[in-house]
Amino acid sequence: MAAGPSGPVIRGHPRTDSCRLDPIPAPSAHPSMATCSAHDSHPCETSPSAVSTPAPTPRLIHRGLDSPIREKSTMTYSVIDEAPYGKFHRKLVLLSSGGPFLDGYILGNIGVVIVGIQTQLGLTSTELGLVGAAALVGLFLGGLGFGRLTDVIGRKLMYTIDLGAMLVGSLLCLFVQEGWQLIVLRLFLGIAIGADYPIATAMLSEWLPRKERGRCMGMLMAWWFIGASAAYIVGFGLIQLLGDDAWRWVLASAAVPALAIMVARHGTPESPRWLISNGHREQAQENIASALGRPVTEQELDVLAAQEASTGMGFGHAFKKPYGKRTLFVSLFWTCQIIPLFALYTFGPTILAAFNMSDDSILGSLLISLVFLIGLIPAIKLIDRIGRRPLIIWSFALMIIPLTILGLAPGAAIPVVVICFCLYAFFSGGPSILEWAYPTELFPTEIRGTAVGFATSISRIGAAVGTYLLPVGLTHLGLGTTMLLGAGVTLIGLLVCIAWAPETKDRSLQEAAGIHREQPQSLDLSRH
Repeated sequence: MAAGPSGPVIRGHPRTDSCRLDPIPAPSAHPSMATCSAHDSHPCETSPSAVSTPAPTPRLIHRGLDSPIREKSTMTYSVIDEAPYGKFHRKLVLLSSGGPFLDGYILGNIGVVIVGIQTQLGLTSTELGLVGAAALVGLFLGGLGFGRLTDVIGRKLMYTIDLGAMLVGSLLCLFVQEGWQLIVLRLFLGIAIGADYPIATAMLSEWLPRKERGRCMGMLMAWWFIGASAAYIVGFGLIQLLGDDAWRWVLASAAVPALAIMVARHGTPESPRWLISNGHREQAQENIASALGRPVTEQELDVLAAQEASTGMGFGHAFKKPYGKRTLFVSLFWTCQIIPLFALYTFGPTILAAFNMSDDSILGSLLISLVFLIGLIPAIKLIDRIGRRPLIIWSFALMIIPLTILGLAPGAAIPVVVICFCLYAFFSGGPSILEWAYPTELFPTEIRGTAVGFATSISRIGAAVGTYLLPVGLTHLGLGTTMLLGAGVTLIGLLVCIAWAPETKDRSLQEAAGIHREQPQSLDLSRH
């Protein structure tokens, strides 16, 4: 095996994207053979000296930034990229899912009890809108502030602290006596939730093997809807048991899963990519060896170090060329998807009551929540099969249809209303899982938390505005016009995705985050 100008070349087999050298999984591997991954695996000769040669450092090129950006490399994938998906990864996925679960639970439970809160606290329409929107404003503050903080001090510490804040904020809801107190607590809870987005997604994506990244990141969103569904189930049960006075207990019930997840997350190892990027090579080696259950060679660590070599990026680089366009893309598609979705969740019972379904509005909201969850299943299966770009474009296009029908026919029969809401929930599966996958893939380790936090913040500000204006729109514009506005926002999201959505399927985290010449983008699904 000889070294080509941009990477190793297998004797007799020119190096291409479909034929690469897998990293040697253990020191016991035979030195004269390697595996060439293609559609049909076959052995390829190598010389013993070539096997022990560290992978070449990728060339660095300037593309409008103060610091260099790595060019797309043909280097051997790192030990993390090619690690077998095992017990450690499954546990980390479950622990990271705790944040989305609480997010869905805390943001969902307010919708169950919003009617009882309005009655008991005598809230005005303005105060009612602020109760719904306060957590989303908190998400803006939490994502913006703690996203950058996790890039500076690491993922591990913040991975547990934010759950403690959710625990305290939820318990304090038991003592609310006035509307402003509830608004302040929802703001506080939103900050904690917003912090967990960049922390948990960065931690998980930086540990996952590349072939499992899309599926596992998509599973996080499934736990968001599981949390929301659980909030409706618990809320409905407590209301049946305690009546209208149950709303304080419904809001405080989030403290139970928060405590359990906080305890379970204790002891999670720091991200080795962050450690390497910040000069902690030995600690990274220890963490990888402990997680994978085998020693990590210096050559394997050299590959990871070459991928994660610090380039001095800071907060501002997320908004400069070339990453500024990616930050704008993620922020816009996330905002356009989340505005109608959060409005439907927060005021689901109110909207269904407007469609003459007041008697079964909570159960109807639970049904819609479950369909949101079901819609993730095909999206999770398709994300690594057809790719990110086709999935998000077709999903946005299909989401427009049911909202348009509801807008044009606000007096439709109840079955039509339920079907349209369920179709919207089902089609939203693609953008929903890409809210978690895309942001972590499109940025390097040094600014991953910053970019994810900023995108979270912008999307939640849009959602807060939409949530605040929804009851106003229902009152002053009518149901039909409000639904058509939701369809219009979704159309903007579709146009953004057609123009800017990149493809990151089958790329390592380093390759996906690097700036290079994109492959031709197509919606032809017959190729997949």
